Amino acid sequence: MVALTGNRPKGEIAAMQTHEIRLASRPVGAPEPANFASATAELPALGAGEIRVRNQWMSVDPYMRGRMSDRPSYVPPFVIGEALQGGAVGEVIESHDESRPLGALVSSMLGWRTVAQGPAKAFDLLPRTPGIPEQAYLGALGMPGLTAWAGLTQVGQIRDGETVFVSGAAGAVGSIVCQLAKLRGCTVVGTAGSDAKCEWLRGLGVDHAINYKTGDLEAHVKAAVPKGIDLYFDNVGGEHLEVAISLARPFARLVECGMISQYNNERVAPGPKNMMMIVGKRLRIQGFIVFDFADKQREFLAEVSAHVAEGRLKWEETVVDGLAHAPDAFIGLFCGANTGKMLVRL
Repeated sequence: MVALTGNRPKGEIAAMQTHEIRLASRPVGAPEPANFASATAELPALGAGEIRVRNQWMSVDPYMRGRMSDRPSYVPPFVIGEALQGGAVGEVIESHDESRPLGALVSSMLGWRTVAQGPAKAFDLLPRTPGIPEQAYLGALGMPGLTAWAGLTQVGQIRDGETVFVSGAAGAVGSIVCQLAKLRGCTVVGTAGSDAKCEWLRGLGVDHAINYKTGDLEAHVKAAVPKGIDLYFDNVGGEHLEVAISLARPFARLVECGMISQYNNERVAPGPKNMMMIVGKRLRIQGFIVFDFADKQREFLAEVSAHVAEGRLKWEETVVDGLAHAPDAFIGLFCGANTGKMLVRL
């Protein structure tokens, strides 16, 4: 990782410095430490309606890999030489807006830096609730939680008692999907990349946890749920999607959330060879982006916060300490280094 020093624009007086991680170069294949640069930048004095926040936690998420490439997507690519962006939770340390007072807990997309500032409306005010740690708003009660909830209820239209197949089940999104499905009385089969992760999933109540790195994946899933699946929640793509199509019951729904197995591909991977089954089985396959359901935020929080507060929904965190190690945390996402949510404690 390259070290840089930010320059202060002429005529501005620095009130504080921030340390940040910038995109130094675009990855070719899997991201590497050389793609990131550490920098120090001086922040200008706050303007009217602005606040300054000391970030306490930040998130790294697989979708960020797409933003590191210069290609069309649902969000613009990161700019080389500028600080990266991602979810963060922090405390207001200076405020020129009464709606975000000193000491308030807020979230923003201005992670990858120790101190963030900008218009108050760019920072969401968060409640301080006994029993709910601050970093939960980057996981179970944040974007991963909303992704899991919206994918199941809004896209997948899950019904009580169904059979649900979840790939990447030990990840931040997948583990919440499994538990929300179990709370609806469903039979859940989930895959993960190690025996330890599978054991953790069983502890969450997952009926069948399968290490996809051992043996024939389709044979294992079919043995677990011989009558097939009603709903597939896809975080992985590739072989998992092919298995889901093969084992889907007529009129099953396939929810396409992510395909981490293909994010670092330099060439387009071939599609599932059994696509023709989609017609005969009358399957519905739908992709979605969590931002499609921003208007459901309150409904999501009302339901899932209650599950968290009352202990019905649990999560695991993989915590990396220090902004300097954020690139390592991000790179680790693509080799299975995390169980549950990958977080950086600032």
